[in-house]
Amino acid sequence: MHQPTFPDTLSLRWPGGPLRGTAMLPASKSESNRALILQALAGGGTLTHLSEANDTQLMRRLLAHPEAEVFDAEDAGTVMRFLTAYLAVTGRRTTLTGTARMLERPIGVLVDALRKLGANIGYLGREGYPPLQLNGFEPGAATTLAVRGDISSQFISALMMVGPLIPGGLNLQLTGHIGSRPYITMTASLMRHFGAQVEVRDRDVRVAPKPYKPADYTIEADWSAASYWYAMVALGPAGSQIHLPGLRRQSWQGDQAIMYLMDPLGVHTEFVADGVILRQAPAKERAGHVAMNFTDCPDLAQTIAVTAAATGVTVDMVGLESLRIKETDRIAALQNELGKFGASLTAEERDMFRVSAPQLHVNGQSVATYHDHRMAMAFAPLALRGKIDVETPAVVRKSYPFFWEELRQAGFKM
Repeated sequence: MHQPTFPDTLSLRWPGGPLRGTAMLPASKSESNRALILQALAGGGTLTHLSEANDTQLMRRLLAHPEAEVFDAEDAGTVMRFLTAYLAVTGRRTTLTGTARMLERPIGVLVDALRKLGANIGYLGREGYPPLQLNGFEPGAATTLAVRGDISSQFISALMMVGPLIPGGLNLQLTGHIGSRPYITMTASLMRHFGAQVEVRDRDVRVAPKPYKPADYTIEADWSAASYWYAMVALGPAGSQIHLPGLRRQSWQGDQAIMYLMDPLGVHTEFVADGVILRQAPAKERAGHVAMNFTDCPDLAQTIAVTAAATGVTVDMVGLESLRIKETDRIAALQNELGKFGASLTAEERDMFRVSAPQLHVNGQSVATYHDHRMAMAFAPLALRGKIDVETPAVVRKSYPFFWEELRQAGFKM
């Protein structure tokens, strides 16, 4: 499928009437990127319904050229972190770099762990940050590592996936607060699908030195992408509903939590044979004030914040620590953009933020996206309440390249 082209700014509005129809979701980027690494480590297998997101296509291209002198992870966090472990433990001698923003995202926790396992990795710039120089691998004596769980679960997943290649196996002892735990569970499930022996306990992950085997796998549709359609059903006129094919009741994706988080915001989820149907609940069923924890699903925070503001539900949000080191400082970005609409995201106490909007108004404001795909898509549903302009709409290429076309087909005017 051809890649869409985008204007510098996209004007978006809803013509009226309930939102109805079917929307096609991208395949899960999280599953796709893990499956590509595991396919490479297993030496084969067919992957069906791979994500068309830029991150996944980038991972696919880079893995197809294992002897490259320089690997550019661009702005893709999973690509940077997964490739760091993959290239290091498979003994590659190469440079791994990324965009200016990527070079500001810490990677020292992962590099320190890989060094203990026997990787020869150096920093080409600031200590603890990309770009990295990888200079081969000599298995060390260490098979047990203490790894902080409070920075990014992607570090843990990266180590887990190369665990079967470590001669003595790998035992990860997780310290501190553990964020995004469902992503660790997803990684373990996919590893087992490719033949690995892995056990996940509360603060302990054990990977046996059992080699991977080639396996076929079909990627599930993306629950993170589904979150934006939940928001649209919540903000749409009475009677709005949408059909989302490709989602599974038994899912490995932690962002399936969106169906529980959106229930107090007025969206009910019905599983059908080929996916789900989202239905708007009567306004009287919405909560007035609710607390939500995003420790295990931080990518849903922006969507919930915007939806809560637009529906008049006050939400106390905790578990937002990792949002500071994403594509942008997502907390600051949310505060800036919500403020344009008369809403606020305020720090009420340590680690807790409250989103509220005593007088939300949508009347042609321009939304800055901060090079962040989730900012663009989280704010897009506000077009159901009035005209908005979305700056740099091309950022959706990162995870949902055809998002704007799906909105057009659903009836949005652009």
